[in-house]
Amino acid sequence: MNTRVIRNGKELTVIPEGRLDTYTANDFEQTLADELKDAESLIVDLSDVNYISSAGLRVLLTYAQEMEERGGTIKAVNVNEIVHQTFDLTGFLEILNVD
Repeated sequence: MNTRVIRNGKELTVIPEGRLDTYTANDFEQTLADELKDAESLIVDLSDVNYISSAGLRVLLTYAQEMEERGGTIKAVNVNEIVHQTFDLTGFLEILNVD
């Protein structure tokens, strides 16, 4: 999985591409671990994600909790209909700020 990273001061935007599933979630999680550092705001741009599994949801939950612990924010943007339905069915619309 390719994940583009854009840092703007204390704001980190990550843009994963393709499927966020069992095979790619570890790479995505490692990218977040490597890049998050002192970010106060994490934006996950899901415009290029066409599927998310429980493994991908676990990564998002882990970093939602981390951002909350450090007093930061996390937001998912450009969420397509399929991923939005997954967020809705799993209760992630209650956990993440989704635009």
